[in-house]
Amino acid sequence: MSLPLLRRPRGATRTATALLTGALLLIAAQSAPAGADSPTVPAAAAPSAVQVNQLGYLPDGPKRATVVSASTTALPWQLRDAAGRTAASGTTAVRGADAASGQSAHLVDFSSYQGTGTGYTLTVDGRSSHPFDIRANLYEGLRADAMSFFYQQRSGIPIEASLAGAAYARPAGHLGVAPNRGDTAVPCVSGVCDYARDVSGGWYDAGDQGKYVVNGGLAVWQLVNSFERAKRTGHAAALGDSTLRVPERGNRIPDVLDEARWELEFLMRMQIPEGKPRAGMAFHKVHDAAWTGLPTRPEQDAEPRELHAPSTAATLNLAAAAAQCARVYAPYDAAFAARCLDSARRAWAAARANPDVLAPASDSTGGGAYEDSEVGDEFYWAAAELYATTGEARYRDAVTSSPYHTASDVFTPGGFNWQDTGPLGRIVLATVPNGLPATDRARVRASVVSAADARLSTMAGQGYAVPLPADGYVWGSNGQVANNGTVMAVAYELTKQRRYRTGALETLDYLLGRNALGQSYVTGYGEHASQNQHHRFWAHQYDASLPNPPAGSIAGGANSGLQDPVAQEKLPGCAPAACYVDDIGSYSTNEVAINWNAPLAWLAAFAAERG
Repeated sequence: MSLPLLRRPRGATRTATALLTGALLLIAAQSAPAGADSPTVPAAAAPSAVQVNQLGYLPDGPKRATVVSASTTALPWQLRDAAGRTAASGTTAVRGADAASGQSAHLVDFSSYQGTGTGYTLTVDGRSSHPFDIRANLYEGLRADAMSFFYQQRSGIPIEASLAGAAYARPAGHLGVAPNRGDTAVPCVSGVCDYARDVSGGWYDAGDQGKYVVNGGLAVWQLVNSFERAKRTGHAAALGDSTLRVPERGNRIPDVLDEARWELEFLMRMQIPEGKPRAGMAFHKVHDAAWTGLPTRPEQDAEPRELHAPSTAATLNLAAAAAQCARVYAPYDAAFAARCLDSARRAWAAARANPDVLAPASDSTGGGAYEDSEVGDEFYWAAAELYATTGEARYRDAVTSSPYHTASDVFTPGGFNWQDTGPLGRIVLATVPNGLPATDRARVRASVVSAADARLSTMAGQGYAVPLPADGYVWGSNGQVANNGTVMAVAYELTKQRRYRTGALETLDYLLGRNALGQSYVTGYGEHASQNQHHRFWAHQYDASLPNPPAGSIAGGANSGLQDPVAQEKLPGCAPAACYVDDIGSYSTNEVAINWNAPLAWLAAFAAERG
């Protein structure tokens, strides 16, 4: 369940906070049992610290670090190799007060250093950084691991030791094997429908085992968009067949598309069949009737499963993702692509016939509400995808008549997300060939570049170069940061101007340790990395027989709202960018979610490209 606080286009402010049951609050507040790993509690900011990307830097990329120091004069720095030899040196640039972290910062820029190796450290004012590498293949492992997250979140299929590792192997979840009730014949909640649906498959959304169409639509779109972008730029082979750890490898279809198909098949199963009321619409979500405790292995979940009422937002997510599928999968599986297009068309027609069926914020027992009171952005996104795929006038007219097509504030400082999808329409129209007039397409492309410039301006005014304003540290802030990073990467594709690649890469610096806590938020990457994210199976902190999250899993990140009991107990008075604790109970700062790992995987694939 990933529920950020968000800002909407055209200046309207709204929130989407979790309406959590008392059961979930008790789950998160419970203490780890005796003998379990102790959670990492953030210490007060050190008077001096050197914060770097703990994975490392690309030889031809930016190489910057942040130094916490109250000194008002420049300080000498030394870059040392693994043997302790000085490889480069210089003096810091005094940045001063940093609002988000509450720290006083200096900047170190060693981008001119072109050497490569492992085990580098940066030393300033008697303090040394965590070790890091400088190498061209730096992000290839993260690209694979961030993608592997989705395989390991699959529902309805065994997770194989040969692909995920012995610690992460498990039986299929939610196929109806006792005590599991399963997803093969799920009834609706009372008053919604009088039949049951097979909604098996798909990805578990987050730390819980619910499956939500609006979050799944965004996440699957990002994986497929990552491949489509790579194909346009000549890098599709890196995401091709037999490049990822998925059971479908070797089938002559790019592995990232195999992974995305697992979710796309589920999304289409959530579509109401012909002959039923509101045919063509998508059920909003499926999850347990009551919240389960931590830990709960998927195959041991005994709670009944329920389908929740369809929504316009879910239906348009299906329309957008399925239309994209029809275009991208056509060279590899024409029959599946045709199924996707038929589903997209039916979903679009159903949404047009039911334009204001909104998911309520109150529907939060057993799963997140994922409410959304504004769906004009989803209409724009779905129309853009359908137009890019079909070229048909009716979808073009829906695009050009939408206020989201010309609004100046579609790209908000906080980044796009499952509740704010207008930017996705702009990105599609800016990058996928279509029949818009040249002047209109140029304007759309310019809007993406302008948004990237705004993110770069935000980064330039901060001590940690984060593409997020100081008031943007909300639930899932790392996902927002990563999404803004993808906007800069798209601007690089459109313009080939190096500053946008620099901004996208420095976004990864933040996520991998160059931040107020010196915390790599990605499991398995960095000397001080998150390892106790909120999850019902990857729950080693609560049960030593279970694993920590696998490498490549990103935590939600700093959240100044302190919206869980653990955060409230351990983080009072924290600066916005320091409101994070690596504790399994802190679901508002430390959960995992498909919509946060998707932009991480997207950025890692972009960063891994060479030549």
